[in-house]
Amino acid sequence: MSDDFNMSMRKFLKQVGVTSQQAIEDAMRSAGADATDGKEFTAKVVLTVDGLDMEHVVTGQIKGRT
Repeated sequence: MSDDFNMSMRKFLKQVGVTSQQAIEDAMRSAGADATDGKEFTAKVVLTVDGLDMEHVVTGQIKGRT
């Protein structure tokens, strides 16, 4: 793949990672300590790309702060 492709891919994935972490942290703060401390949450990301016939799903666990 080309350098331009790799750079645009990395830029997009970095944006996804940073903004997703911020959104999760904001949601945890909004829910409050009583709702999140020590609990485990299932997270799911669904990635689609317009113009390509693809759907990529990632699931995982996020532990609330203790």
